[in-house]
Amino acid sequence: MMIRATRTEKIPWTQLFSLVYQIWRRDFLQFRRTWLISVIWIIMEPLFILGSIGFGLGSYVSTIQGVSYVEFFYPGLICSSSMFVAYFVSTYDNFTKLTHQQLFATFMLSPMEAREIVLGEVLWAATKGTISAAGVSVIASFFGLVESWYILPAMLIVFLSSVVFAAFGMLVTTFVENYDQIIYPSSGLIIPMSLFSGTYFPIEHLPVVLKYLVYIFPLTHAVRAVRALLLDGFDGGMVLNCFYLIVLAYFLVHWSAVRLNNKILN
Repeated sequence: MMIRATRTEKIPWTQLFSLVYQIWRRDFLQFRRTWLISVIWIIMEPLFILGSIGFGLGSYVSTIQGVSYVEFFYPGLICSSSMFVAYFVSTYDNFTKLTHQQLFATFMLSPMEAREIVLGEVLWAATKGTISAAGVSVIASFFGLVESWYILPAMLIVFLSSVVFAAFGMLVTTFVENYDQIIYPSSGLIIPMSLFSGTYFPIEHLPVVLKYLVYIFPLTHAVRAVRALLLDGFDGGMVLNCFYLIVLAYFLVHWSAVRLNNKILN
């Protein structure tokens, strides 16, 4: 059992940022050692999907919502691919650090607390998720799928979405007891979310109940905001989409920090 007094006083924002950055930087330095393999993994798979579904299946579909199928599919692809990367990095990597390496317990012997650890790890997982989306976007630009500067604010939405799924992954990490249990929320929530959030087809084609139920999913809001931004430009609905993601990210980060703190100290 680890015994440590909980910090009661508030720390300056500069110190909080510094502690969070140290966690993020450690992961970044580790990433630099194997960056080539990591980049191939997080970019090549969505590119295969873009080629097989976007261009392959898309050749049998004339238009969707006034654009070609591949143009419709691309925004959903970068959102879903970043979701998978952020979630899996935040679960498998962090479960190893929590249980086998005992890194989080070691961090908490320093001035760091669970909040800083969670924020640092979540931001790193979200960074890798955004790298995946950015890498796919660079290659997609050669096929005429990225034609305006709106891709830059779209990447900010992708990053915000990745924060949500990274925070959810961290929360899962605090509940599971082994690697096998991580697959349950993956198969039961993450994969179904990728199928019913407007990634492959408009949600307007879903049955009436599902058509509104899918707005619970954060991926639905991410896909809707990115697709609208890239195809039509800014609109008021994006504000609501981003607000939902921000609130959900805050809630998941806070819950994860409480869970991690209790798991380590008790």
